[in-house]
Amino acid sequence: MPVSQLKFINYPSPKESRTDKRREANGSNPVLSGWLLVILAKVLHASTFVQKLLWRLNKFDKVKDLPELQGYSARYDPTVIPVGHDEDEPLPLTKLPKPRRRKNESAYYTTADYHEAYTSGTLTPSDVVEFLLPLITRHGKGVSKYAVAYLDVQPEIVRAAARASTERYRAGKPLSMLDGVPVAVKDEVNLKGHKRCLGSKLDFKDKEDSTDWCVRKWEEAGGIIVGTTNMHELGLDTTNNNPVWGTPLNPHNEKYYTGGSSGGSGCTAAQGICPIVLGVDGGGSIRIPSAFCGLYGLKTSQSRVSTYPRVAGTNTVAVCGPMSPNVDDLALAYRIMAQPCPQDPINFMFPESTSRRALDVAEPSKRYIGIDREWVGLSDPEISDMFRAAVRHYTDILGYEIVDISIPLKSENQRAFSLTILAEAMTALTPEKVNQLIHPNQILLDVSGTHATAQDLIASDRLRERAMRHMAWLWERYPGMLVLTPTTPCAGWKIRKPSDVTDGYGASDANMTLRSMEYSCFGNWIGTPAISCPLGYATGNVPVGIMALGEWGAEEQLIRFAQKHEEFLGELGVRRPTAEGNWVDVIAQARK
Repeated sequence: MPVSQLKFINYPSPKESRTDKRREANGSNPVLSGWLLVILAKVLHASTFVQKLLWRLNKFDKVKDLPELQGYSARYDPTVIPVGHDEDEPLPLTKLPKPRRRKNESAYYTTADYHEAYTSGTLTPSDVVEFLLPLITRHGKGVSKYAVAYLDVQPEIVRAAARASTERYRAGKPLSMLDGVPVAVKDEVNLKGHKRCLGSKLDFKDKEDSTDWCVRKWEEAGGIIVGTTNMHELGLDTTNNNPVWGTPLNPHNEKYYTGGSSGGSGCTAAQGICPIVLGVDGGGSIRIPSAFCGLYGLKTSQSRVSTYPRVAGTNTVAVCGPMSPNVDDLALAYRIMAQPCPQDPINFMFPESTSRRALDVAEPSKRYIGIDREWVGLSDPEISDMFRAAVRHYTDILGYEIVDISIPLKSENQRAFSLTILAEAMTALTPEKVNQLIHPNQILLDVSGTHATAQDLIASDRLRERAMRHMAWLWERYPGMLVLTPTTPCAGWKIRKPSDVTDGYGASDANMTLRSMEYSCFGNWIGTPAISCPLGYATGNVPVGIMALGEWGAEEQLIRFAQKHEEFLGELGVRRPTAEGNWVDVIAQARK
């Protein structure tokens, strides 16, 4: 069934939005590191006057004054729920579409490669984890390039899961294609037997020591959770520069960040340690690392795949999503983890993700790609050239029709998103906890997390309603349209100087933070799914991504788009890191 024929709960009433207002630039902020960063953090913390000055400089106070908000009510929760069908029965996991094996010896391994090795008896899940554990486990102060991507690894839990999987294969009864495959999950989710600190010194562990539903579904399918991954502290920036736990470097070019806040997950997948990893998306934290690390990343509809509780999010929950070097594994991971959760009354209303109806989603009769040319034009020239080459492939080879669209007040929506997410983060933090955070986050929260008034927040949610209604109008006009942008307007984020990741203070560049989130935060703000696909490599061998944003409930349509996009990449597909030691041949090494 096409997305345009689904029925929904809370679907916005379509209404075109126009504005005569020209795009307003964000305020300019200083780049800070070292002692200057520490001093400013202390000055800001002590001076409400300076905090408010920077608040106004970044124009957070302007959202409530927008005349375009007249006639719009506030939308506090962007969740739009496709109505499921009572007759939709989940398929057995062994009947889900099977991932293909890697295309060639220079490609990443897939779950199918692990499954074939286990089935043939040439390798066992226990062999794999015994090879991986020394690589990814932290040992004192000496943290390897592989272990820095992880915050907590519990060897005995991992070994127990591997033994159980090994026995299932010996009995000829694997649970799914995911059985025995090493996977990793971001430190933001709850995982039984593991700490949860959100990349900080603080303790956010669930008192019940439970495992979040989406991770539990991977475990029930036989996936071996090898550990929790590094993240930007509290998920409040897009570099994964982490003075507390160390900063994972980009495997494709170690002079660049992996991207955040799910940078540990992106790093370990790019290194080949795990073919599937979990991110948690607040401000684009799945898609930014997927672009910077040359991966596919799927951000689901709001509450489609969720985790409770969360520190920062967009008015409901933190939305989980998979990352992988190939589309087949991404699809398998999504379908397993997105099964409706009976304990979550909102999530449980979503359709069954493993039903035949869900998997047989039909293509729209006309395939539209919507492009806001002003928006795409904000990208660097090299990114724009690569983007246009992909669009030509979609139109000339795949038969998509390009439609010019306009999304009004994009920078204002980003500003509303930022002030909302930071104000929400403060609701989970006491002043004592804020003082234990890294200095860039202290500055961020002192400026942007403490001065939002009820008027600011309500105005932001009115702007969200306006944006959602405009998008609903566009999808009414162009059913099944995918909105296409680069994933980020720049090729990675270069580390300014080595001390920024080694001196223990971190770094702050708010202008670059906002720029890296230019495209990725809009789908989070309005609750729609989006997928990032590898686009190629810019100067310096830095991966670049292209992103498609779909209508509410369009996850399977986005997966189909990504499968078609594989043709654009050619036979070589997604390229592994080329530097010595930055990619690990897990299957070959585990066999020795």
